[in-house]
Amino acid sequence: MKLKQFEVCERAGINDKYLSCIETARSKPSLEVFMKLCTALETTPDHILLGTVRQTDYSEEDVVLLEKFHTLSPNSKRLLLAFMDLLSDDFQNL
Repeated sequence: MKLKQFEVCERAGINDKYLSCIETARSKPSLEVFMKLCTALETTPDHILLGTVRQTDYSEEDVVLLEKFHTLSPNSKRLLLAFMDLLSDDFQNL
C-alpha cells in the first residue's frame, strides 16, 4: 500500500515504537491489535498469516472489482460506494 510506518500507526491507533517491535518480532500483538493492523492495511488475517485470502464464492467479475477497488484512494472509494448506492437505488425503483 506504500504506507509509511506512522500512517499505519495512525490507522491502527498504535504507537510507532510498538509497531516497530511487532515488525521485528520483539513483541507479539494482541488479537485486538492484530485485527486493527489488518484493518489499517486493508487486508485479512488469512492474508497476513498464510499469504492467501480465504476462498469465497466470488465470481471473476467480483474479483476484478475488488482488485480495482483496493487500488483506489480512500476518497475515491467513498465516491465509488456513493455511486454504487445511487445505482442500487435507481435499479430498485425500476
